Amino acid sequence: MSETIGVVGSGTMGNGIAQVAARAGYSVVLHDVKDEFLQRAFVTMDKSLQRDVDKQRLSADEKQSIIKRIKTTTEIESLSEASFVIEAATENLDVKVDIFKTLDQVTPPEAILASNTSSISITRLGAATNRPAKVIGMHFMNPVPVMKLVEVIRGIATSTETYEQVKSLAEKLGKTALDCNDSPGFVSNRVLLPMINEAIFALYEGVATRESIDGIMKLGMNHPMGPLELADFIGLDVCLAILNVLYDGLGDPKYRACPLLKRYVDAGWLGKKTGRGFYEYS
Repeated sequence: MSETIGVVGSGTMGNGIAQVAARAGYSVVLHDVKDEFLQRAFVTMDKSLQRDVDKQRLSADEKQSIIKRIKTTTEIESLSEASFVIEAATENLDVKVDIFKTLDQVTPPEAILASNTSSISITRLGAATNRPAKVIGMHFMNPVPVMKLVEVIRGIATSTETYEQVKSLAEKLGKTALDCNDSPGFVSNRVLLPMINEAIFALYEGVATRESIDGIMKLGMNHPMGPLELADFIGLDVCLAILNVLYDGLGDPKYRACPLLKRYVDAGWLGKKTGRGFYEYS
């Protein structure tokens, strides 16, 4: 398989997507703005693959072959050979629009440009390019190597051909593609984030402790992780960004972010990645 997939952004989602694509046999070009981000991504991917070697799901030679299929770059022009690019940058509309404008210039006109956004309008991203029919949402779940779902989001101009190609790619990556139309938060976060926000309100109002709130949802609703712990895992800044998109896009006060969530983000308590959120992490 010689087809090249570009991935923009080497954070948690980006390096997970790169790993999954390389494991499926694709050549991958992973881009980020700093070498240190790319080096950190390689350490993460190496550890993830090594766990599979240790559990005998993968041989040491297979692991090395996967790693060798991933090239890193700080030059976005290096994506010029990619037939498919997945953007996995920060959840910020302006940042993503700039990336899509650049990708539109540096990639072949037939290349599909996908976004891993968890809430931002695919229609708006497509409108920033000269190929809106080839722009689509491809929302992977975290952790990417483990979670089977890819939420596929069609913008108003996304072609059926683009959708079919993306669905096929998701299946080749070992994922299940489930589709929805472009709407704030799509399906996953339109349902999930109000639940997380309500759990934060329950904590804020003193209804119960963090342990009780999470424990009730785990034991009573059979959730593998409580909503406050899940928020820490997602990143409280990301949760706030998605809630703001829902609130602005749908205009319904039920999506307003809890003041406690805003306060934690202001304090830099963003969850597991900073060592403190609703819980403390060593």
